[in-house]
Amino acid sequence: MNNLHSIVLITGEIALKTVIEKILGNTYRVSSFSNIQSSLDFIYNAIPDLMIITIDAGDEMTISLLNGLKSDPIFGQLPVLAIFTGEQPFRTWEQLLVDDYLNSSRIETDLLMRVALCLSRAERVVDINPLTRLPGNIAIMKQVQTRLNNLDTFALAYADLDFFKPFNDKYGFSRGDEVLKMVGRLILNIVKSKQPHDSFVGHIGGDDFVFITSASLLEETAAEILRNFDQIIPTFYDPGDRTERSIESVDRGGKKQVFPFISISVGIALNTAKPFSHYGEMTEVASEMKKYAKQFTGSAYKIDRRRG
Repeated sequence: MNNLHSIVLITGEIALKTVIEKILGNTYRVSSFSNIQSSLDFIYNAIPDLMIITIDAGDEMTISLLNGLKSDPIFGQLPVLAIFTGEQPFRTWEQLLVDDYLNSSRIETDLLMRVALCLSRAERVVDINPLTRLPGNIAIMKQVQTRLNNLDTFALAYADLDFFKPFNDKYGFSRGDEVLKMVGRLILNIVKSKQPHDSFVGHIGGDDFVFITSASLLEETAAEILRNFDQIIPTFYDPGDRTERSIESVDRGGKKQVFPFISISVGIALNTAKPFSHYGEMTEVASEMKKYAKQFTGSAYKIDRRRG
């Protein structure tokens, strides 16, 4: 069941909800909500593979919230299938940021095909990490450079996991993937709760993540990520290893060794302290601070406060 595509269905029409769930229920994991506001916590917690939403031309709040979600760099590539209960009410798609649409009268004949098409199209978009559904390297680069070009002030944080390879070697890639998905959800949840707008979370690949916040929020955001991570990570270990607070695995040379629990290291660069003109300059500083954080025992974050 966990390998099925995840779909968020948003509709206030009970009869329509019942029909859609019946059509999709055997093929996809469907989570239903009566309105878009009630779905946001779920979407922030685990970005779905597709959103299906019923839209009426007069429902300005739903349209505004949907357009706001799709304008967010994190969720812009979330495919959205709109269902109209009447005629298609928009003359231009700039008014409504969806990827496909379907009239409710065609649901029983066309819904499965349209859903499959939306998912297939989304999988051809290469700049989404397939595991966490977070934006990848190209989006990260564009986010940093655009903010620098606009002379925005912000904090760029690089995060990665310490002792993740020994965990993978002992418990296997499947459990390792669950850890990575947890980290992606955790960072996304906390960053969005601290700064709902103009923040960003990306997944470079492997156990490397990026997040962007305003400079004033970076310390409390980083501290909360570390605190929550350290509380959650023991649950991924077997009971005996939890008791010992360590595991026996092999190092990169193939020798058996005792390793502590996974920790998270975060390096942070600020363009309030020194000016940057190119994303490579800022990412280099964040990466340097991440390496510095790794020198400390346990989870840690370090901020570059040097003046340019």
